[in-house]
Amino acid sequence: MNKSKTADRRPKSVYAKKSFGQNFLVDRNYIAKIIAALNLNEGETIIEIGAGRGALTEILIESGANVFAIEFEREMISVLRQRFTGKENFQLVESDALDIDYSSFIVHPSSLKLKLVANLPYNISTAILQKLIEQRHCFSELVLMFQREVVERITAQAGNSERGFLTVLTEAYLDAEKLFDVPPNAFSPAPKVWSAVVRLTPSENQIENEKPFRRIVSAGFRQKRKTIANNLRSEFENVEQILDECGVDRQRRAETLTLNEWKCLAKQKNAGSEN
Repeated sequence: MNKSKTADRRPKSVYAKKSFGQNFLVDRNYIAKIIAALNLNEGETIIEIGAGRGALTEILIESGANVFAIEFEREMISVLRQRFTGKENFQLVESDALDIDYSSFIVHPSSLKLKLVANLPYNISTAILQKLIEQRHCFSELVLMFQREVVERITAQAGNSERGFLTVLTEAYLDAEKLFDVPPNAFSPAPKVWSAVVRLTPSENQIENEKPFRRIVSAGFRQKRKTIANNLRSEFENVEQILDECGVDRQRRAETLTLNEWKCLAKQKNAGSEN
């Protein structure tokens, strides 16, 4: 790779580990594009999940933002301490991103909400996304890099075969905008797949009774090849009547339903549980 495009100036003895799903972004062009997508201002609080060897962290610190870098892997923690200890606007958080209460980074209730950036390991990207959805009220913006297939899934519109439970869950709480693709050779080591960067912002959608909503959506996608009537039969005694009331043809599949149709079904589920 052309060294002029590489931000990888860290000790070469520190390698990515397959067990952690690590692939370090090293191409300066794509690092710059991610930074630009964050629209950072001096004094803002930015959280980075999986800081790794600090290629992105370095630029975040230089922006003047208050940077909290979350890292779980011991060798990477050592590298980050060596590089950034003493930087006034940098704090290293030695933890699993799935165990963190992100509201703890908000200094005062009246403070501006957090921004978050991450190059998410492929093996835990879905779990982390669901964690961030649960704590979405902490954030004004999330700029995340996933395997490209994951981004295609979470941005799939109704009728797209890629649409699934994670799609509807994301759409219910966040506005998703795919920003750009990232090729394998932008990483070290190079993965076998393309990645993509997506911007997520908390939406104004109101989901009443979240538990019934998640339950119904999960049941609806239980077996994607089956009709929505068959998948929801275990949730409703009168599934045909419920579908008719929500204007959903019984022969449709879950991937064709819009968010409003899912909300209608969840409302019916909640109403039934109250009777």
